[in-house]
Amino acid sequence: MSASDFRLTNPPDAPRARELWLQHAAGFILLSNIREYALGEIDQGASTEARNAAAKAVDDALYGLMMLVDGVTGGLRNPEYEVDVSLVVRLLSRGEEADTLVQEIDLRDGDGVCMGFHGWKLGDFGDEPVVAKTPPP
Repeated sequence: MSASDFRLTNPPDAPRARELWLQHAAGFILLSNIREYALGEIDQGASTEARNAAAKAVDDALYGLMMLVDGVTGGLRNPEYEVDVSLVVRLLSRGEEADTLVQEIDLRDGDGVCMGFHGWKLGDFGDEPVVAKTPPP
């Protein structure tokens, strides 16, 4: 299932709770759209050993992305320039004519997606639910 198969809950009002909720929402999107997709692409006819190795490779690759997001690994630089990659998460309020930016977080400035990744793999997306159990309208 991808993230679009779920219905987003409304964000909490308290600023800190909303910031954490937004980070967990990003984790939900990353795991459902990348990890679940990649795991679903593993050949069903592969041996258990091959499937386990492929699943480990999926998690290792996604964790490599998390390290990049957290700044553990870096971009490219020379004495004059640097190229850096960031992952920005935006909360938008959907309007009839236009969407409005409510909040934006660069995940590098968050609580740490490397730590979050381990909980997200276990289905832990924080105290405030990110998605409802009912599908989107």
